[in-house]
Amino acid sequence: MKTTQTWNQHVVKKENKTLVLETIKNNNPISRADIANMTGLNKGTVSSLVSELIDEKLINESGPGKSKGGRRPVMLLFNEVAGYTVGIDLGVNYILGILTDLEGNICQETAISFQDLSYQEIQDKLFQIIDTLIASAPSSPYGIIGIGMGVPGTVNLHGEILLAPNLKWKNVHIKSILEEKYHVPVIIENEANAGAYGEKKFGAGKKYNHIIYVSVGIGLGVGLILNGQLYKGNNGFSGELGHMTIEMNGKECRCGNLGCWELYASEQYLYETASKPNFPIPPSETISLNTLIALAKKGNKDTIHLFETLGDNLGIGLTNIVNIFNPEQIIIGNRITAAKEWIQEPINHRMNRALTFQQKDLKIDFSSLSKHSSALGVAAFSVENFFNGYLKQV
Repeated sequence: MKTTQTWNQHVVKKENKTLVLETIKNNNPISRADIANMTGLNKGTVSSLVSELIDEKLINESGPGKSKGGRRPVMLLFNEVAGYTVGIDLGVNYILGILTDLEGNICQETAISFQDLSYQEIQDKLFQIIDTLIASAPSSPYGIIGIGMGVPGTVNLHGEILLAPNLKWKNVHIKSILEEKYHVPVIIENEANAGAYGEKKFGAGKKYNHIIYVSVGIGLGVGLILNGQLYKGNNGFSGELGHMTIEMNGKECRCGNLGCWELYASEQYLYETASKPNFPIPPSETISLNTLIALAKKGNKDTIHLFETLGDNLGIGLTNIVNIFNPEQIIIGNRITAAKEWIQEPINHRMNRALTFQQKDLKIDFSSLSKHSSALGVAAFSVENFFNGYLKQV
């Protein structure tokens, strides 16, 4: 009986401490009295839990707040610099790394571009970026609390990369490699899932609960926020909509399918088309997204038409997705957001042709986080993992 009672007390304390911490995080600065009023907990319980959180360096006391009659209350603040996390967006031809505090504020950033590197070469560059970010972290009570990495491929619920076709990776266990090297928890997630979560938590999706996030890079990935939660499917493989067929007898994809959406609506479509002999790129120029955007800004009609065609192709796939999920919002993210001025209208035109009642209340936005969506998403996963582990010890 005592064991059951002790266990119940432990569960109640954990839930109460979670509630108090979340209330402070979401409403700081806030007084102890206001926490009690908002949570329904008695003042003695709030005071005890607040003292623990102060001792554990997760919250701080600040100066007195406004009086509601009587003594001015001491205000409480969440200590967002109690620890830091590393968020990595691993692309097909780039690595973007950020260091964030516990509120997702970016404290440091570093990035590199590359072409056609082996797995070992990419791993070495990944280590360099993580080492640089960790070295830049200010001193803090909890130090580096975790590493999160978004990857352009299929990731199972255990963080194993089963297939990343554009990287030519299969059955890669980089999670255990990183954990062994850095001795912190590591979370590996599909980059579109991470981007969707980043936009929901920090970006254009804050107000919405049914979101389709489309990450347009060398490949094309989709993250789904359904009923306010990231939807991962039975085994964690949801969102591989870049590999739905939009051209029945189309080009062969690295995934083995024919006519995949990403072959017609991603950066690889741009580069393939721009590499043809009749395309007006000077021989001295390297074909890249930045090169094409620069040409479009100069008014080059062929480049503008190329972006418009990509926008139209994006609209085809988006129409299919909207007909399936009936979302509130579509967010287009990753580096293609830099070409918004040429792809936005073709997307809207294509979708307006096809949709009637499905169009009602649908909002189509471009990422407000730009290239940071995925890295911020996995950083947020790491922070949540840290607090889940911390609260288990309560």
